[in-house]
Amino acid sequence: MSDAEAALRTVATNVKAARVRAGLSLDELGRRARVSKGALVGLEKAQGNPNLATLVRLADTLGVSVSALMEGAADDRVRIVTAAAVTPLWTGEHGGEARLMLTTPGPAPVEIWRWRLEPGEAYTSHPHQAGVQETVSVMSGEMVLVVDGTEHPLTAGQTATFGGDAPHAYRGAGTGTCTLVMTVNLPPGT
Repeated sequence: MSDAEAALRTVATNVKAARVRAGLSLDELGRRARVSKGALVGLEKAQGNPNLATLVRLADTLGVSVSALMEGAADDRVRIVTAAAVTPLWTGEHGGEARLMLTTPGPAPVEIWRWRLEPGEAYTSHPHQAGVQETVSVMSGEMVLVVDGTEHPLTAGQTATFGGDAPHAYRGAGTGTCTLVMTVNLPPGT
């Protein structure tokens, strides 16, 4: 079994378990997450290829982190993850990418993402559940953070934080690659 097949099986198992825990039918989860029932049936059978937007909508609807849908059970006290070991969840048209490196355990989990944006590439995110806070730290290059329609230019060495429950987007700017670390701080109990 390939790594991609194993990852899809893990997502399938975790989505179904979270849906059952939440007491939701496939129809109800699909309605709330704006995902077709057919896509959910396929996903729970480890078929298809869900994109980042679909995983985020499912996670928000189910009240779990994106990585809770993607990761198997943690067996070690210390987890070390390399970028090469993590499949990109978003790939831009010019080679940019977003990788969910890990999610911290505990009552208020934090997702840690590694992003690379090429000039002009953009990723638009729908609003997350209430209480989600995001932080973007630009390591190199330039980007524009758009929150609720307002643009905020950021350069290397700058960090911004905002409520993730507003529409937001990340866009590569300048002439070179922008690398950034993003954290998604989930409310307690997620």
